[in-house]
Amino acid sequence: MKSKRSDMRHRFRTRLIANIVYSSLVACLVEMFLVTNLGMLAKYAKESQWNNALMAMIDDRDLVIILGYVLLGVMVFSVTFLLLQEKTLIYIEKISHAVRDISEGDLNTTVDVIGDDEFSSMAENLNKMVEDIRRLMDKEREAERTKNELITNVAHDLRTPLTSIIGYLELLSGKTSAPLPLEVQKKYMDIAYGKSKRLEKLIEDLFGFTKLNYGKISMRVSKVDIIKLLGQLLEESYPNFSNKNLSYELQSNVSAKVIMADGNLLARLFDNLINNAIKYGADGKRVLVKVLASAETVQVSVTNYGYVIPPEELPLIFDKFYRVEQSRSSHTGGTGLGLAIVKNIVDMHGGDITVKSDLNGTVFTVTLKVDFDIDKENFG
Repeated sequence: MKSKRSDMRHRFRTRLIANIVYSSLVACLVEMFLVTNLGMLAKYAKESQWNNALMAMIDDRDLVIILGYVLLGVMVFSVTFLLLQEKTLIYIEKISHAVRDISEGDLNTTVDVIGDDEFSSMAENLNKMVEDIRRLMDKEREAERTKNELITNVAHDLRTPLTSIIGYLELLSGKTSAPLPLEVQKKYMDIAYGKSKRLEKLIEDLFGFTKLNYGKISMRVSKVDIIKLLGQLLEESYPNFSNKNLSYELQSNVSAKVIMADGNLLARLFDNLINNAIKYGADGKRVLVKVLASAETVQVSVTNYGYVIPPEELPLIFDKFYRVEQSRSSHTGGTGLGLAIVKNIVDMHGGDITVKSDLNGTVFTVTLKVDFDIDKENFG
C-alpha cells in the first residue's frame, strides 16, 4: 500500500513538473518570437530611416520593453499552466462537491475514478467509504429488524406453552372446577411437564442462538476427530432413535479424521442435525450419517427418509424461527432455531451447508476445512 501511494505521488509530481516545463517552454518560445521579430523590425526601421518613438524604444532596449517581455512571459506561462491543469482542477472540484454531498447525508454520491494518481486514489477511497457506510447502515437496519422480529417471535413462542401450563395447573389446583380424578390429574401433570420441557428447550435454543448470532462466544479451536465425535453423538442419541423406532448408520471413507475446529460447537451442530433427522425421519425408519474426507476438507451428510420438505421452503430452512408446516404440530415440536444455530456454527468455521429433499431422502450436507485457522477467517 505504501509503495502504491509512493508511486502515485511520484507520478503526480512528475506530471506537475512536466506541466511547468511545458509552460516555461511555451513562454520562452513566445518571448524568443517577439524579441526576434521586434528586433528585426527595429533594424528595418533604422535602415529605412523610419523614425518612430516605439521603434526608438525597441532599438534602445528600453527598460520598459524588457519589463513588458517579462510580464508577457509570465502571462503566457500562467495561461498555459492553467490550461494544462484544467482537468485536474475540475476533478478536484468534483471530489469537493461529492464530499459536501456526502457530509449532507447523500450516500448515493459517487465519484468517477479517472487516471491513476493521488486524486483518483482519493476518489476511489471516497467511494469505498460511502459503500462501507451504506453497508454498515444496512447492517444496522437489519439488526434492528432482526431484534424486533426476535422479540415478537419469542413473546409468541413463550406465551403459548406458558398459557397452556397455567391452564393445566389451574385445573389441577381445583380452583376453577371440582377436584379431578387421580388418573386425569396424572394426565394433566404429564402434559404440563411436557410443555415445561418444551419451554426449557426454547429458552436454551434462544440463549444459544443469541450468543452465536451476536458474537458472544469465543471459539476454542483444537484438534477434533470428526469420526469419533459423530460416533459418540449417535450413541448418546440411541434412546431417541429407539423411541421413534429408528435405526442409524455411520459410514466413512476413513477410520479417523482429525480437523481443526471448536469441538463443543461441532458437537452442538451435528447434535442438532441428528435430532432434526430423528424428529422428521420417523417414517423412513433409518438415519444415515456419511463422512467423505479429503486432504483439505471433510464433508458430513445427515440423511433421513421421512418427511419431504417442499421445494419452495428449502431456501428458508435456515432462517431463524422458520418451521416447515409439519414441525408446527405438537408431535414434532421444534423451536425454529435449531437449524439457524447450525448455520451460524458452520459460518463461524468458514464452512458451507446445503440441503436437498426429495423422495430419495432429506440430506443436510456440511463441508468443513481440515486446517481451519480462526485468525485468517473474516466473520464480519
